[in-house]
Amino acid sequence: MGDAAGGGGARRRHGDPRASPALGPLGRLPSSGASLARVCPRPCAMPAVSAAAFTWEVQANSRSYNSQFKKKSFLCWQKKKHQSNVICTAKYNVFSFLPLNLYEQFHRTSNLYFLFIIVLQGFPEISTLPWFTLFAPLLCLLIIRAARDLVDDIGRHRSDRIVNNRPCQILVGKSFLWKKWANLRAGDLVCLHRDSVVPADLLLLASTEPSSLCYVETADIDGETNLKFRQAPPITHHELTSPRKMASFQGKVVCEEPNSRLHHFVGCLEWKGRKHPLDSGNLLLRGCKVRNTDTCYGMVIYAGFDTKIMKNCGKVHLKRTKIDRLMNRLVVLIFLSLVLISMGLSFGFWFKVSEFKAKHHYVSSSYMHSVASETFVIFWGFLILLSVMVPMAMFIMVEFIYLGNSIFINWDVQMYYEPQDKPAKARSTSLNDQLGQVEYVFSDKTGTLTQNIMTFKKCCIGGVIYGGDPRQPPHSLPQPDLPELPAWSRVPSRAAEPGCAPLGRRVSASGALGVGLRGAGCRPPRATGCPP
Repeated sequence: MGDAAGGGGARRRHGDPRASPALGPLGRLPSSGASLARVCPRPCAMPAVSAAAFTWEVQANSRSYNSQFKKKSFLCWQKKKHQSNVICTAKYNVFSFLPLNLYEQFHRTSNLYFLFIIVLQGFPEISTLPWFTLFAPLLCLLIIRAARDLVDDIGRHRSDRIVNNRPCQILVGKSFLWKKWANLRAGDLVCLHRDSVVPADLLLLASTEPSSLCYVETADIDGETNLKFRQAPPITHHELTSPRKMASFQGKVVCEEPNSRLHHFVGCLEWKGRKHPLDSGNLLLRGCKVRNTDTCYGMVIYAGFDTKIMKNCGKVHLKRTKIDRLMNRLVVLIFLSLVLISMGLSFGFWFKVSEFKAKHHYVSSSYMHSVASETFVIFWGFLILLSVMVPMAMFIMVEFIYLGNSIFINWDVQMYYEPQDKPAKARSTSLNDQLGQVEYVFSDKTGTLTQNIMTFKKCCIGGVIYGGDPRQPPHSLPQPDLPELPAWSRVPSRAAEPGCAPLGRRVSASGALGVGLRGAGCRPPRATGCPP
């Protein structure tokens, strides 16, 4: 059923990152006056990880200390080890757009084919048309594709700007001020409220919930809608009770390097000469939403591209659709067929010229080149003449089809979600045809209801069906003719005992026969006279 709060048995706090808090004798969390000693009665041992693995150091409220750490970037160049919280998922910038886009476009076999034909048209001996007559359509095709990629990338830049400009409360001096996500740095202290999105990977320091619990929803990370809980270390829960005390907090977190393991975190908090173990149960991941918790406080451990969710994104690669790969193969096959046809025509030319020279030797002096050289030149001439077998206009029309498909997806009324006023949006105009190539849909059900809406349909009590159509009265099920039970299976009624219902035959809605006791705490009677 997932990690919903209050579900499952009590597991050890640091033994399992998905463990639930220790439950009281009635299966409830300790009250607000309960101490953390009751939640974690035994001191938690440090995980068995070598100290060499802890190479990431972050000190609270000290940007100068955190900025002194450097890492190797390129050759002898170094850059800051702790990144800012600014993210950029776009592929291009002002300087890289033209070279990178041309590099990606000439990975298409068709563009290489047209460029090869244009180069051949540059030789006057074999040219049939001026070279610029073919270069103009190719340039038009490249501009159309570049404009489409530019529009898609502008949308990514706009989305990144919206995310980086989200507001959050950062501790500045002795009070929390509203700042942008982009202003966050490692070591900053953040205040989050109910339904807030976590801006970076935070160490939970305190919350307004009992025992400093914080409930989060990770639907944007792993797709699970059930709530999970995180808990602050006991030392920070007791000590950091006001913004003034948080401003004087100088704890240092020593942990593992940034990685993509969402459910794994090992480290320790060094404060006041003592070390306190940390695990994934103390970490709030970027992208989570705070639920059922009024206020919580955290310290930034990983920011920007160092966060676990950004480590899982990876690099942006050039995506090819199934139609693109098919067209690349077809262009190669057509080109090979052109080469074979041109070779056949060239051999025919060589045969005819050789035969003509043999019959008319008196005119052979007018030929300035040998038959082999003329055959080689005429081969490329035939290749240019037959190059129209790959029409350039078809690729231009495909680009307009992609653009029209994206517009129709955005305008589709049947994909409009009215409760949240959200229409469908084609984020990429070059991958629309992939929607028609889906063959299998894999679904994972974790046991939680998608919308948490339970609607009563029907029930059967004592053979009478209730529910369904409200206009029809409850009706009884037909009672089947059941055989008489043997004498040894008849058991006297125990209805006299408190909490027990009479024992006898029960007929379910499907007509099945059942024998047993109804009621909690009833023990079946000892049957006498039972056969061995």
